[in-house]
Amino acid sequence: MKAERLEFTGADGHKLAARLDAPDGAVKAYALFAHCFTCGKDVFAAARIAQALTDHGIAVLRFDFTGLGASEGEFANTNFSSNVADLVNAADYLRAQYGAPQLLIGHSLGGAAVLAAAASVPEARAVVTIGAPSEPSHVTCLFGEQLGQIEQEGEATVQLAGRPFRIKKQFLEDAAGHSLKVKIGALRKALMVMHAPGDTTVAISNAMDIFIAAKHPKSFVSLDTADHLLTDRQDAIYVANLIAAWSGRYLHI
Repeated sequence: MKAERLEFTGADGHKLAARLDAPDGAVKAYALFAHCFTCGKDVFAAARIAQALTDHGIAVLRFDFTGLGASEGEFANTNFSSNVADLVNAADYLRAQYGAPQLLIGHSLGGAAVLAAAASVPEARAVVTIGAPSEPSHVTCLFGEQLGQIEQEGEATVQLAGRPFRIKKQFLEDAAGHSLKVKIGALRKALMVMHAPGDTTVAISNAMDIFIAAKHPKSFVSLDTADHLLTDRQDAIYVANLIAAWSGRYLHI
């Protein structure tokens, strides 16, 4: 596998840090990966999935959303709409510099983002969601007691995955303004929904809502005892291998 550190301009004009993992030989197709909420491009699940796909000749671009990881910008000023716009910019960059992405993969809120962005990536033939909420507003349940403070005072510091993040009211309002059901129904791309029945962060009912809203070809994969972030190495490897095997049926490779 060959790795290349890159950067491109995000939706708000900030430089976003990216990494392109490519096979040693010829690239058969390109994929774009969207990481989970407040995570980053270098989490193990993202890295393992990218590695597995390169074994099948697929190059993967993964990047840090605005305000996260090594990317520029202020996280507090971002929202679901800016994440979707960052994804579209990433696809535009990939198309211009290497090749348009045929496969879109999103983990958690990144899964909701790829569902929303898919219509803006006409070359994409297949979409994969991993532990994704059926609506972006679901993420607000992670804010706990601070949710009321955000609504009343306009912002609050929220602990997410052991780290403090400043969340503004505009994030709540933006998330509430999105509805994915119509976009999922009009996807016109192969879809694989992957979710763990015991996911305590995003309930399995979200996966069923996505699956029911989608039209065929669609597939559902139960991730058994996996946790939301796929922190167990074997769970991440299982997901990676399934994506690699499934996507080959739909991509032009």
